[in-house]
Amino acid sequence: MWSLKVATQSSPWQVSLANNEGRQVWEYDPEGGTSEDRKKVDDAREHFWANRFAKKHSSDELMRQQLTRERPSPPMPPKPSLPAAGAAPKEAAKAALTRAIRFYSTLQTHDGHFAGDYGGPMFLMPGLLISLYVSGTLNTVLSEHHRREMRHYLYAHQNPDGGWGLHIEGHSTMFGSALSYVSLRILGEGPDSTYKDAPGMSKGREWILAHGSATHITSWGKFWLSVLGCFSWDGNNPLPPEIWLLPYVLPIHPGRFWCHCRQVYLPMCYVYGKRFVGKETSLVLALREELFSIPYSQVDWNRARNQCAKEDLYYPHPLLQDVLWATLHKGVEPLLNHTPLHALREKACAEVMKHVHYEDENTRYIDIGPVNKALNLLCCFVEDPSSEALKKHLARVPDYLWLAEDGMKMQGYNGSQLWDTAFAVQALAATEMLEETAPILKRANHYVDKSQVRENPNGDHGSMYRHISNGAWPFSTRDHGWPIADCASEGLKASLAIAALPPHLVGPPLADQRLFDCVNCILSFQNADGGFATYELTRSYAWLEYINPAETFGDIMIDYTYVECTSACVTAMAAFQKRLPDHRAAEVAAAIARAAKFMEDKQLEDGSWYGSWAVCYTYATWFGVSGLLAAGRRYESCPAIRKACAFLLSKELLGGGWSESYLSCQDKIYTTLPGNRVHAVMTSWALIALIEAGQHTRDAAPLHRGAAQLIKLQEENGDFPQQEISGVFNKNCMISYSAYRNIFPIWALGLYQKVCGGS
Repeated sequence: MWSLKVATQSSPWQVSLANNEGRQVWEYDPEGGTSEDRKKVDDAREHFWANRFAKKHSSDELMRQQLTRERPSPPMPPKPSLPAAGAAPKEAAKAALTRAIRFYSTLQTHDGHFAGDYGGPMFLMPGLLISLYVSGTLNTVLSEHHRREMRHYLYAHQNPDGGWGLHIEGHSTMFGSALSYVSLRILGEGPDSTYKDAPGMSKGREWILAHGSATHITSWGKFWLSVLGCFSWDGNNPLPPEIWLLPYVLPIHPGRFWCHCRQVYLPMCYVYGKRFVGKETSLVLALREELFSIPYSQVDWNRARNQCAKEDLYYPHPLLQDVLWATLHKGVEPLLNHTPLHALREKACAEVMKHVHYEDENTRYIDIGPVNKALNLLCCFVEDPSSEALKKHLARVPDYLWLAEDGMKMQGYNGSQLWDTAFAVQALAATEMLEETAPILKRANHYVDKSQVRENPNGDHGSMYRHISNGAWPFSTRDHGWPIADCASEGLKASLAIAALPPHLVGPPLADQRLFDCVNCILSFQNADGGFATYELTRSYAWLEYINPAETFGDIMIDYTYVECTSACVTAMAAFQKRLPDHRAAEVAAAIARAAKFMEDKQLEDGSWYGSWAVCYTYATWFGVSGLLAAGRRYESCPAIRKACAFLLSKELLGGGWSESYLSCQDKIYTTLPGNRVHAVMTSWALIALIEAGQHTRDAAPLHRGAAQLIKLQEENGDFPQQEISGVFNKNCMISYSAYRNIFPIWALGLYQKVCGGS
């Protein structure tokens, strides 16, 4: 039986700055659990499987079952009943909130963070499996238990048509289908294998061949298949490592790219420059036959360079890009691969590896994200198969693997530990139910304390294109260590919320100097337009998107400014001002004023804001309203807040509550879920925004209806159901935030109970 281990060190090659605080690793124990425990696991898996086409998201049942055994819930009030209409009775709201808090307390780990599924994208695990396969380390890192769970996951998310999507709720794509098919083959499945009542391998291959074959996979897919030996490097558009030798003053220098973009294309450049191909195994030879509709030797690789299945094509190549790639492919690449210019390529590859090693060392070999992780691991193998760097990489692979009733997946980060915990602190503090929340907040205080980044990246970090990080908070763990504007802000707000409570109940507050360090970091993130981006300042221009080579993602080239990041920074600085008003007062006030103007300018005509990091208009509109209120705007005097509230009210469902589909993100049109199903998380975001804006003083009826919907959705044990996926990145790919289903209903019901009180 599998169990979730927190703060574990499983290898002498694993390095940690913070005693592994926040580290989440699933381990298999053949003797683990009672027969009753194992039956509950089997039942959860069977229930997911039977309903997988209707409900594609896991409910994180395996974690919930384990943690609630380890930390049983206090006695629960009975689930409240509600009147047919009108306000939720005061005792009903209080009972629902108490039940929600008590259940959520069981999901807190011993180090104080909240664990959870951060999966969703289907293209992450294939890159890892290919890197492990070609480096000969697959069986070293992954036991048969891991491989079995991974097979289960891939089959569980195979669509009825035989293909696989970009993410778990998406339509079938070539990127998802070809790489998932290859992954299953690497994991030991045959070309005609079947699994329960899944469509199976032959149906997967039929989908691939019917939609153009693997020649129509996206550029990232072409890259991975080339590494494996199932695609020619001549079928790839160039990724010349020499771009890293250009002067930084040029807008196209990769050091100016968004960090997630450059940390993917950085190692890709090295592997492309080396033209690395894994060993030609019997599996590789078989895949060459299975993935293409014509003999492998007859594939027109030059034509394949720009082929992409219509199902994948979210960001088509502009003509300028095709001309650029053709020029590099036909005119420049032949020269760089021959002496004497080949010496330039070797110099460029050495420069790239310097940056690869810097990233590895400054993240304790976790790396900024899962794609970067798999690529950097591959680079270290290509450079030196016996290196210590490779051993350190392998020791950190388990940090990315998560298990749920749908199987084992690779997460979109090494978790969302700090992000979820910081939101949870604010939600719990907002309830003002200290008798219920104090023990939870005390444990969370420990994690927020231990996860703050306490240093800048090593050495001359500016020459390595890194921003300062001392004082910031990361998305996950201190070992990961990348600073992010909104994570720093949410961590700061959590710290300030705890500092306002009695220390004998919730633990000591952070020292003022640590708050000063965070504010310094936040101020350093503000851009010329007044807005805040994610990890760094915006370093180049939006026109770089014309050379975005990733056909399936939008807005990846630079670090854009976002309303969510900007609002998070404003609300944090405003809270800091109240606590320590004399520290850099003029700078903080000026930064807030500029940011508020940015948010007003970014508001859309209908009163909403587009959400770039969750679904979608509901999420961003909550942030927009909160940010403007923190900046001193008020509903009565601010047209932007009034328009935002009118927008949210216009989207309320007939029976109360809110409902938004991930399609809003990719289509940029507000779209409700099929059947207008109420979504607990979207309902909570809308309620929080409206309550903060004073809706209860004008017309509380929408709030009563929304709160009633949350109470109805609450399950018998105090949990809330996992509904449709709620996170997004780069407009087109969805990602899980499994803790949102608990955090935001608690926050919304806490505010509702305070301002409305029910009847």
